[in-house]
Amino acid sequence: MSAMYTDTQSEFSSSDTHHFVAESRTSVDDVAARAAQLDHDFGALSAPARLRHLQREIGQGIVLTTGFGPESQVIVHLLAKHDIPIDIVTLDTGRLFPETYKLWEDTERRYGLRIRAIYPRHEAVETLVEKHGVNGFYASKEARLSCCYVRKVEPLSRALAGANAWVTGVRGTQSARRATAGFVGVDREHKVIKVNPLFDWSRDQVFEFVRKNGVPINSLHDKGFASIGCAPCTRATRPGEPERAGRWWWEAGDKKECGLHLGHERPV
Repeated sequence: MSAMYTDTQSEFSSSDTHHFVAESRTSVDDVAARAAQLDHDFGALSAPARLRHLQREIGQGIVLTTGFGPESQVIVHLLAKHDIPIDIVTLDTGRLFPETYKLWEDTERRYGLRIRAIYPRHEAVETLVEKHGVNGFYASKEARLSCCYVRKVEPLSRALAGANAWVTGVRGTQSARRATAGFVGVDREHKVIKVNPLFDWSRDQVFEFVRKNGVPINSLHDKGFASIGCAPCTRATRPGEPERAGRWWWEAGDKKECGLHLGHERPV
């Protein structure tokens, strides 16, 4: 099985599929209208039914970006189990934990697929390190956001080039900022529908599904790491801390993001 599913005989590629191809995305308002309808539809559906419905309505150009968190692992499991043709992509920042690379390998082996990797542009990394130093992101929020932009945000633009919909593992209870994301919205930066099929799942529900279905997850979760990103920017959380407290822990405030999810808006 490939991460770029191309089975033309599947039920999702039949002649009555309502493909929402790139040519129809004439404006952000058009995208928002389709997103609003999907957001309404998703409430009564299970997670696999949401993914099926998305593929049926949008057709081609659907991309799941995975950072190998448990939520994304659940979605990969559902895509593989139900043979739903969605492209699976990861953004390899070059600063990931060894355990994350091991999980990447284990996931490909378990589901018989190849996950497409997008890397930072090497010229941009060289310029970043020359300006801020190899670990300059600790010095200021501006330097940290510059690092996130080079290693994540710009590569995401390439991952979503030509896409119609972007699937993520965002849940509403992950942080205050994410609580308003909803099932489906619009990423206005990339002019795509943004889909969060596990938005209404709790962390306990995610891990219960993982246990019951033998979904591979990062071994760092057993060492107190609740949310896992780049190795220099992630620590284990302490008892009672929010699950994303270990991300960029040296910065003040609780609304810390790398920038990937800041272009998301609910349809109005």
